[in-house]
Amino acid sequence: MLYLVATPIGNLSDISLRALDILREVDIIASEDTRTTGRLLKHFDIQKPQMSFHEHNEHRAGERIIAMLAEGKSVAVVSDAGTPGISDPGFTLVRRAIEADIPFTMIPGASGVLMALVLSGLPVHSFTFRGFPPRKSGKRQRFLAVDATSPHTLIFYESPHRLEPFFEDALAVYGNRQAALVNDLTKLYERVWRGTISELLDIAKSEKAKGEYIIVIAGEGAKIAKNSKSEM
Repeated sequence: MLYLVATPIGNLSDISLRALDILREVDIIASEDTRTTGRLLKHFDIQKPQMSFHEHNEHRAGERIIAMLAEGKSVAVVSDAGTPGISDPGFTLVRRAIEADIPFTMIPGASGVLMALVLSGLPVHSFTFRGFPPRKSGKRQRFLAVDATSPHTLIFYESPHRLEPFFEDALAVYGNRQAALVNDLTKLYERVWRGTISELLDIAKSEKAKGEYIIVIAGEGAKIAKNSKSEM
């Protein structure tokens, strides 16, 4: 059996009891980073063999995992944080399992996307998750423009080193919509900034950016009361 196991996005206490049970029961754990997973396993006193499964060896490691599953072994796949397959390795393995008629399931857990959406204060009834934008401005603007007229709330991941250029391009493409910037969810210094895109651009310029960032932007035509208050 193949298990896609969601792990905490920050606070280790957010792991589910079911996830711990599966990690203790499987034959092997396929980890995006064995060192990161190793710290998680040590914290919960779990001793299981690991193998690397990341974006650079996804094809080769995926073949090995499918072979082990075909032999009757059980494998848990984990990413560094969150759900495997969501901006992390996992999708191609799911496709392989389907093609090989190998049973698999997912053990749900903490979600940075959903948490950021709710904390943003923006409409939650419909949203579009877009993941990481391209690194170069031209490609990034074309990427953003796909949803320029979408009424759905938009959610993005972004590197701390590209926050400022992201907001510059978002301002050019979307105009000065309401948005939110979320940092280090569930961790000690979790922060949420709410305001217009231009206000968040000013914050990005002054902020010593580090950690994980999620950006939430209102869809076209969304009516939201203005609020630039930040939370610590």
